Amino acid sequence: MIAQYGYRDGSGVYYISIDTDLCDGCTSLPQPKCVEVCPAGVFEVGEDEIDPFREEPVAKVKEEHRKKLRFSCAQCKPAGGWDVNELPCVKSCPKNAISHSW
Repeated sequence: MIAQYGYRDGSGVYYISIDTDLCDGCTSLPQPKCVEVCPAGVFEVGEDEIDPFREEPVAKVKEEHRKKLRFSCAQCKPAGGWDVNELPCVKSCPKNAISHSW
């Protein structure tokens, strides 16, 4: 399943999508890669909000960042042309479970 965190307003659509079928919360690592590389502290690991019966943790966007992703993620997005696949969280995910909509 795809968990989408973010919002839509008059200026655009701002979502981070996490494929919960791929994400395992980096259980084999001391700290998940997305949590480690995000300078804004957008990610956390916890219970799957889509599937509460799932036992392994998944990455998710912290509640306090969900309605301000445009601003929280701005420091990782250079002005002008950029490749969404080069964002630190996307690039660091060993399972390719994270994507951005903008």
